[in-house]
Amino acid sequence: MMELFLTPAEAIGIAPAKVCKSSKPDSELPASWLASCKARGLRARSGEKSHKIGSKRVKVAGKKIKSVKYGGPLKDYS
Repeated sequence: MMELFLTPAEAIGIAPAKVCKSSKPDSELPASWLASCKARGLRARSGEKSHKIGSKRVKVAGKKIKSVKYGGPLKDYS
């Protein structure tokens, strides 16, 4: 329960799944937690970017797609 009340400075690292699945808006989550939630496929991705998944190009906006690190098809391009 305490993880919901952490300040952004304390909220570094992997976000708890409970927070990712909550109805809290993206704007209220620390950036590192939001990125963690999206990478694990627990929150929908934003932006109109398209990525090659398999042999097709797919727009990822609004989709819950896991990154390769967590067993999904979406590569990390950073």
